[in-house]
Amino acid sequence: MNYPTNAGSASAWARRVLLLATAIMALGYGEVSWAAATAAANGLKMLGIPVEFILFAITLLGVALFHHYTLQVALGGLATIVAYKLALTGFKDGPGVAGLAAHLHHEWVILANLLCLLVGFELLSRHFERSHVPEVLPRILPDDWKGAFMLLVLVWVMSGFLDNIAAALIGATVAGTVFKHKVHIGYLAAIVAASNAGGAGSVVGDTTTTMMWLAGVSPLDVLAAYLPAAVALVVFGIPASLQQQRHAPIIKHEPRHAPVDWARVAIVGVILVSAIGTNVVVNLNFKHLSESFPFIGSAVWIALLACAPVRKPDWKLVPEAFKGSIFLLALVTCASMMPVETLPPPTWHSSLGLGFISSVFDNIPLTALALKQGGYDWAMLAYAVGFGGSMIWFGSSSGVAVSNLYPEAKSVWQWIRHGWHIPLGYVAGFVAMLMVHGWQPHEQQKRVVPAAPISSLAPIALAAV
Repeated sequence: MNYPTNAGSASAWARRVLLLATAIMALGYGEVSWAAATAAANGLKMLGIPVEFILFAITLLGVALFHHYTLQVALGGLATIVAYKLALTGFKDGPGVAGLAAHLHHEWVILANLLCLLVGFELLSRHFERSHVPEVLPRILPDDWKGAFMLLVLVWVMSGFLDNIAAALIGATVAGTVFKHKVHIGYLAAIVAASNAGGAGSVVGDTTTTMMWLAGVSPLDVLAAYLPAAVALVVFGIPASLQQQRHAPIIKHEPRHAPVDWARVAIVGVILVSAIGTNVVVNLNFKHLSESFPFIGSAVWIALLACAPVRKPDWKLVPEAFKGSIFLLALVTCASMMPVETLPPPTWHSSLGLGFISSVFDNIPLTALALKQGGYDWAMLAYAVGFGGSMIWFGSSSGVAVSNLYPEAKSVWQWIRHGWHIPLGYVAGFVAMLMVHGWQPHEQQKRVVPAAPISSLAPIALAAV
């Protein structure tokens, strides 16, 4: 511990001790106002940085360094942040256990949807794999690096109207078949990037664009995000495809396999239609209920269970998928507790920076803050926060889902080392958009985001994260 060495620092330490005592009294006895606890929170900084951010950064560093213990590190970081806020600063909705309960009440729908989607789509991907459709694809995929690139294009296209988790898992499942389960980490990163980029210009392709749509942003205002997304696909897709071709070439001939199981294909279709249909119906007709129940995640599981008598899901996948999902939920919960109350003034510079931030910070609260602030170029923002999470394996839910299929991808260093083309593609796409589309900020959206805690602003429909 560093002790004060002069009167000024001694005074500062005395003030912090006094504020700390005030916060503890507010926590333990409820006799001090929430304003006093908030004042205490404002004084708890290191080098001008709120302590919560430092704890979160340490957690992310631990995930990066100890990738064999990511779940333990994430849960330990969450427990530390919760304990810190319980004892000292409180939460956005109030101090102590009551504030924590209110915060979790706002977050539970998002977390429940994520859990249902991550586990449910893992079962969906196994249905797709056992349908033998991936084994038919060598008929249409070229037998060199262009085949690997075409697969990335297919994932990119699918994610425009499907959940990006489903698009990424389908792409990873097909890759496992056509590359004989020898998929390069750089190519896995490219599959995740393709799934995230492909939904950037569609209001049903990504959670962030769905949020913009619900807040009054026109679907045409985000359509321009397809320009940088296409440029990025070429920039990262070609090197990733060449990596994969050198690592394990695509099979040149369709292997012998059982006939296509059309019943499993139909089940995959039913599950996806249920998810998309629920997304559209709830968001268009029942927005007032969207934050009260995990409709889309429930729809996926209702479809899974309803189809179980036709083809039984591979239930043995659930424990490992659940474990991987808890890891992501822990990080999302940590991010939701960060004291991010304002963003920099909306410029193309700040939009570019938000893309890098979204690789480690949940893009849902970032988007909610941007909507509340207004004045952004929504297409540029949609591309930045939608694609940025691809730079690190846990930066998006599709990355976590794919890494559950391929545990070797759960290494930040290996992901960055072999997926170097992802940030390169992000910057190239952003520059292309700036040159062609320019910076076209919009006024505050017509339907103003309600004045509510940031964590409650995200929609129920998780078309993607």
